[in-house]
Amino acid sequence: MSVSDPAPPPDSGDAAVLQAEADRIQAEMEEARPPHAGPAAQVGAALVALVVGLLGTAGSYALGLGALTQPGPGLWPFAISVVIVVLSAVLLVTGRGLRDTERFSRASLQTVVGLVTLVLLAALLPVIGFEIPSALLMFVWLRWLGKESWRSSIVISIGAVAAFYVLFVLLLQIPLPRLI
Repeated sequence: MSVSDPAPPPDSGDAAVLQAEADRIQAEMEEARPPHAGPAAQVGAALVALVVGLLGTAGSYALGLGALTQPGPGLWPFAISVVIVVLSAVLLVTGRGLRDTERFSRASLQTVVGLVTLVLLAALLPVIGFEIPSALLMFVWLRWLGKESWRSSIVISIGAVAAFYVLFVLLLQIPLPRLI
C-alpha cells in the first residue's frame, strides 16, 4: 500500500462505536447545560449591549474622530461602538428564538466579579499606577476565578506585572501611570 492509496473504509462496527460515543457525549453535554433563560433575557442582553454601544459612540465622537489619513483618538472606539450597535440591533430582532442563553446562576457571579475588578483596575490606574492594580487583578482572576493555587497565583501575578513593566515601560517607553 503506497502513501497515495486511500485508507480503507471503517467497518460498520467502528462506525457504530463512534456514533454511540458521540451520542453519549452529546447527552452529557445536554445534561450539564444550565436551563435556557428565555426570550426576555435575549432581549434584555441586546438592549444592554445597545445602550453600551450608543454610549460608546457618543463618548468616542466627543473625543474627535479626525480623518482616515489622520485619525483622532475617538475613531477606533467609534468604529467598534458602531459594530456593537449593529450587532445588538441584529440580536434584538433575531435573538428571541435563540436557545443559547443561560439563566443567571451562582456561576454567573464570576462574570460580575470579573467586570467589577476590571472597573476597579480602571479607577485605580490613574491614582496609584498600573503595578499594584494589575497585580491584584491578576491575582483575583487566577486565585478565585481560575481556582489556581495561592503560590501560582502570586508568582504569575508578580511575574506578569514585571514582564509588562519591562516590555511597555523600559523597552517600548510607553508612558503608563506608575509608582516606580
